[in-house]
Amino acid sequence: MRPTDFCELAADLAAEHGAAALDYARRATRALEAEGATERAKFWETLTAFLDDIFAHRLDPDLPIVIH
Repeated sequence: MRPTDFCELAADLAAEHGAAALDYARRATRALEAEGATERAKFWETLTAFLDDIFAHRLDPDLPIVIH
């Protein structure tokens, strides 16, 4: 997935579920890591990072993403 895809998905989850979306993403990451599903866990870990940034107001999903 491209960064913009992750951002859009995170924004949709945040709008639909509020702060609970961050909890869902963190729990999914931990559960998948425990199962040994590392690639799937990495997906959720990346999504968690985008959700963190959205809720901390470091990322506005309505603006273009700048990755350094």
